[in-house]
Amino acid sequence: MNMSLSLARAVADAVLYEGYLLYPYRASSQKNQARWQFGILGPPGAASAGVGEEPDMFADCLLGPGPDAEVGIHLRFLQLQARTAEQADDAGRFTAVDELAVGAARWLSWDEAVEHETALGPFPLAQLLDGDAGLVLPVDVPAGTDVEELRDDAGRLAGRLVRRRRALHGEVTLSATTVEGGRQRGLLRLRVSAANTIPSVGEPPDRQTAIATSFIGAHLLLDLRGADFLSLLDPPDWATGATASCAQHRCWPVLAGPQGQTDVLLVSPIILYDHPAVAPESSVALYDSTEIDEILTLRVLTLTAEEKAEARATDPRAAAIIDRCEAMSPEELQQLHGVLRHPHAFDVPEPRGSSAGAGGEPPVWWTPEAEALVQPHADAVQIKGVAVARGSRVRVAPNRRADAQDLFFAGQTGRVTSVHFDVDGSTHVGLVLEDDPAADLHEGYGRSFYFAPDELEPLEPPGQDTRPRTEDGRETPL
Repeated sequence: MNMSLSLARAVADAVLYEGYLLYPYRASSQKNQARWQFGILGPPGAASAGVGEEPDMFADCLLGPGPDAEVGIHLRFLQLQARTAEQADDAGRFTAVDELAVGAARWLSWDEAVEHETALGPFPLAQLLDGDAGLVLPVDVPAGTDVEELRDDAGRLAGRLVRRRRALHGEVTLSATTVEGGRQRGLLRLRVSAANTIPSVGEPPDRQTAIATSFIGAHLLLDLRGADFLSLLDPPDWATGATASCAQHRCWPVLAGPQGQTDVLLVSPIILYDHPAVAPESSVALYDSTEIDEILTLRVLTLTAEEKAEARATDPRAAAIIDRCEAMSPEELQQLHGVLRHPHAFDVPEPRGSSAGAGGEPPVWWTPEAEALVQPHADAVQIKGVAVARGSRVRVAPNRRADAQDLFFAGQTGRVTSVHFDVDGSTHVGLVLEDDPAADLHEGYGRSFYFAPDELEPLEPPGQDTRPRTEDGRETPL
């Protein structure tokens, strides 16, 4: 098996189950009433009816193929499984109930999910280039019903769990074109799409039917053989034009697997960087979409006995979380506190010269004298020939692998609050947004948004900020 693909699956599993079940992992929790969050391919018509998500997603990626290159596709998703608890009577009849207790065990009627992975291919890239409409690959998952009998300590039939799944129908489409201007390098643009194609039955589905016939947590792993994917986040200079020609809809492709490998791509509904990895300190799959392992684990341990019992009755995966958190040793809990590591340590060059000073002493990288020269509220930086300092007005133009929050600020104007020079030689400009009604409050508390100089456009030279300030630069009350 491709080692890169195997390592990429660890991250892909986190994507698959992100939002599957949210803390405190109980069915009665309001936020778990609509917990399916990411990568939903809803049935056609569900989005327009306001009861579900759009039916498709697609992403373009770039690759430099070899003569015999081929690509394999792995579509991964969850299928909803409705679990109904049914109580048995003396006549052997069953009645659906919200909760069923048999001895010390409890079960709630609840929606579980079944994991699926559909492997397609591999397909020669030459075959994809020859086709006009691309390669259309059907994906069909049958409906199903499973029954699990529940018996008491005496062996009498006390009830059962009935698990029902609706059929899913979809398709994956794969096409490739030669990139204009990239012919001399043999550069190709590969488009992969996934769509829910379940036939309409006339009336728009209701919300429950829509999610029951959706592909949940859908994402794709692309396994390339005899060629290399190019990063869309950090492409080589000669490929920036080709990168700009790529389009994405409801997903984003990143290089996956270990650093340095370029044969696996993860097409994810969650924004990720290239070569994402699960931190080694993260030992429990917590599923929560805003998880911070240490805090969430400690909060699980503070649940009452009754709350833990309800979580265990809600879902087997919730029960596993409770059990695993309770079994953690003090050393494992301490490990969750994390470690400091450089996020780009793999590409940081070694400092010039020896790593130690004369006599083997470590070099001095910062001094009190140097610190005294740093004055963020008075320092300035040149941006397009304009000295930008506190009080300057600027327009925001995020780049540099901007995250989703930064992108929301694109085109907005802001007022500079500070200029920072860090020990790595980078410059960071702090600002508050002019359209933010709480801008003065944020500035007073020293809260700013930070951007690199090349993400800002100066609107005017800095004026004198005459508002009264304390010695540390904070605004004083009038």
